[in-house]
Amino acid sequence: MKSMANVMALKKISLRFVKVAGFVIATGVLAIAQSSPEVQLDADGLAPRPIEELTGTMLVRYYALAWHDLSEALDSSRADGLGEEFVGFAKDRLTKRIGEQRQTGVHVRVVDHGHHLKAVFYSSDGAAMQLVDQAQLEIQTYDGNKLLDTQNVPHEYMVLMTPGADRWYVRDLEEVSGKP
Repeated sequence: MKSMANVMALKKISLRFVKVAGFVIATGVLAIAQSSPEVQLDADGLAPRPIEELTGTMLVRYYALAWHDLSEALDSSRADGLGEEFVGFAKDRLTKRIGEQRQTGVHVRVVDHGHHLKAVFYSSDGAAMQLVDQAQLEIQTYDGNKLLDTQNVPHEYMVLMTPGADRWYVRDLEEVSGKP
């Protein structure tokens, strides 16, 4: 009888644990979704092939996640915060920039007000997509905890993304704002 009572008590504890764990996971997912920037995709008239709806949804999701991770990595001056979304030239450049930030003690905080992506090229084999990002960013420059400068101007980026097995990757991210 006592062992049956112990089993029942363990089941109750296990059930409570599962409920609490589910709540914690759901809260974490909600927090990540709320902290990712808003990204809109315009793929009208794209050639040589159009973007399928699921492809567009996934691309937007991983681009928003990339900017979320980029913002956190710049703010903390930790390149390991870049996550999996950046590869190739983009990851190399950002890792170098974060290393330079760490050496100087000056870091950047990005307040992201959203991105409007315009798809300009999608390869016929689906292996690469080129986009132009009109980003609304507030760039705050800090020396330690002291705010040195704030710039709130639009930024334009050329973006190259490539698909992987289960996600899209930012392979190149180059700012073109103010360039001739």
